[in-house]
Amino acid sequence: MFNKILIANRGEIALRVIRAAREMGIGTVAVHSTADSDAMHVRMADESVCVGPPSSMQSYLSIPAIIAACEITGAEAIHPGYGFLSENANFVQIVQDHGLTFIGPTAEHIRVMGDKITAKDTMKKLGVPCVPGSAGGVATLEEAKALGAEMGYPVIIKATAGGGGKGMKVAETANDMERAFQTARAEGKSNFGNDEVYIEKYLTTPRHIEIQVFGDGKGRAVHLGERDCSLQRRHQKVFEEAPGPAISPEERARIGKVCADAMADINYIGAGTIEFLYEKGEFYFIEMNTRLQVEHPVTEAIFGVDLVREQIRVASGMDMSFQQEDLQINGHSIEVRINAEKLPNFSPCPGRITQYHAPGGLGVRMDSALYDGYSIPPYYDSLIGKLIVHGRDRPEALARLHRALGELIVDGVDTTVPLFHALLAEPDVLSGDYNIHWLEHWLETNLGNA
Repeated sequence: MFNKILIANRGEIALRVIRAAREMGIGTVAVHSTADSDAMHVRMADESVCVGPPSSMQSYLSIPAIIAACEITGAEAIHPGYGFLSENANFVQIVQDHGLTFIGPTAEHIRVMGDKITAKDTMKKLGVPCVPGSAGGVATLEEAKALGAEMGYPVIIKATAGGGGKGMKVAETANDMERAFQTARAEGKSNFGNDEVYIEKYLTTPRHIEIQVFGDGKGRAVHLGERDCSLQRRHQKVFEEAPGPAISPEERARIGKVCADAMADINYIGAGTIEFLYEKGEFYFIEMNTRLQVEHPVTEAIFGVDLVREQIRVASGMDMSFQQEDLQINGHSIEVRINAEKLPNFSPCPGRITQYHAPGGLGVRMDSALYDGYSIPPYYDSLIGKLIVHGRDRPEALARLHRALGELIVDGVDTTVPLFHALLAEPDVLSGDYNIHWLEHWLETNLGNA
C-alpha cells in the first residue's frame, strides 16, 4: 500500500480523495494554483504544493509541475480525480516513466477509449451493442450526405475526440447536413485539436444510461449497476439517479454482465463508466469514461462501497474487496449538481460565499469544498457542490432531496438550486418519465432558455 499520494485536482473531488486516503492511513499532497491558495482541499491535505498561476494550462494541466510536486514531497502515486489530466494517456505514461503509479486505467486503455471511433470498434468486438453509424471517420461532406441518406434522418455528427457536448451536431434532414458537418468539425478542431468526425443514427427519445464497471487489471471485473443521467442541459448532466427508474432487474443483469465481461477481457484496471443510449428496451454504446464519474456517489450509496478506496487498493496491487455476488442494490439514490450560475441563462457566477450551511440528517451527503468566506474563483468549472440523498425507495429519496434542498444555504452567489426546487414539482420527474431531451424542452417552456 502507498504511504503518500498526490491528488492532481481541486475542489470537491480533491476533498473526496483526501478523505478516502485518510481513512486508509495514507498521507496526502494537494496541488493548487495561486487562485486556490485558500481552497478547502489545500487546508485538508497533509501537504500542499503550488503548481502555477490561475490558468489551468499553467497549473492543474501542467504535467512537469505535477511530476515535480511528487518528487518534492515523495508522493508515490497520483490520483487524477475527474477532468483535468484524468483521461490524458500521455500523462499516464509520463507518470509511469518517472517510477510513479497512476491511480486509474493504463495509458493504452485511456488512449483506446478516448478516440470514439476506436472505442466503438473495440466495444463491438467485445460484444457491446452500439448505435448504428459510420464504420470510421467521415472525411467529406459528400460521404456524410450519403451516409445520412443510407441510415435515414435524423443523424448526429460527432467529433472523434469530443466530449462534454462539444463537437456534436444534429442534422434533422438532408438540408441540415452541411451546417452540422462543418460545425462539428470546426468545434472538434478548436476544442480538441482534431477535426475528424463520425456519424451515428440519432435516437429521438432515448434515456442516458451508464454502467459503472470496476476491474482489477488481472482479468477480473464487476459491474455496479446503472445510473440514469437523462436530465441534461446541452449534453451536461444535472440530475443523476441509481438505479434507473426505467431499467428492469433482468435488463440490468444482462447489460451489466456484457460490460463486466468486456472489461475482464481487456484486463481493465480501476473504475470506468460505459455510457449508453437506451430506447425501447435496447442499449446502444456511445462512449466509455476511463475515470471516476462526477456522479459516482449515487452508486456508492446503493451498494455501500467506497469507489475511491477501491481505486487506491487495486492501483497498489491488491485485489478488489468484493465480487459480483457481493454487490446487491439497497434502496435508491439521487444526486443533483449545484453550480454557481445565474438563471435563466446559466451564466457563471463566481464570488464570495457570505454564508454556507450544508444539509444533513439520515441519508444526506453533501460533497462540496465551500465554506463561509470562500471566494469562488472565475477560472474553473462552475460546479460548487453535489447533493446526494439515499432512501429505501425512489419516493423516499425524492422526499429527502426536497427536504435537503430546503436546508441548503449558499449566500453571496447565485446557484442552480431553484432549478431543482422547480423540477421536483414536475410530475414527469416525480414519476421518472423523462428522456435526454426532456429538460431542454422544459427549460425552453419555463425559463425561456435551453
